[in-house]
Amino acid sequence: MKAFTEARTPDTPDELWLLEHDSVYTLGLKCRARPQPEALHGIPVVQTDRGGDITWHGPGQLVVYTLIDLERLGIGIRTLVNRMEQSVVDLLAENELTGERRTGAPGVYVGGAKVAALGLRIRRGATYHGLALNIDPDLTAFSRIDPCGYAGLAVTSLKQLGVDLPADDIGHRLVRHLSGLLGYTARVSSTATPT
Repeated sequence: MKAFTEARTPDTPDELWLLEHDSVYTLGLKCRARPQPEALHGIPVVQTDRGGDITWHGPGQLVVYTLIDLERLGIGIRTLVNRMEQSVVDLLAENELTGERRTGAPGVYVGGAKVAALGLRIRRGATYHGLALNIDPDLTAFSRIDPCGYAGLAVTSLKQLGVDLPADDIGHRLVRHLSGLLGYTARVSSTATPT
């Protein structure tokens, strides 16, 4: 993702990469307190250059890397964040759930519990990193940290909220919503391998 962003030219098409990570804790640029390794049950910790604090990624969570040229698209970071959040809100609405935003705490919440987190980086006018949507992960990984830097933040998943759809279906629906909000036509390819 970083190499893709570094190699971009003004003509490089924007891309959304959907994937699922092995279990890992990632630290964003705002993370001040590194957790004690013994508290994390052997799960690796990786420092990243994205915004935000600490979070967990792993099986059962859909990560969407947003590789977007903001200048070419003619929008700012706040607009992109709003559209990313709205794509999740729209996905939830399809399943008769009400997603909410919180001022100063990017992401999407249902009933006070966070179901999607965001963390971005801008380099030469283009974004990388993106959003993480909890489909059906083991949520105990979040109990070992202060998710996104908020002590006691409740975290939920689509499965816990009663949405029982295959991850591929959820991914396609989310891409459709986000692409529409960005004015793109979604073209899905499963041949790309992120590095």
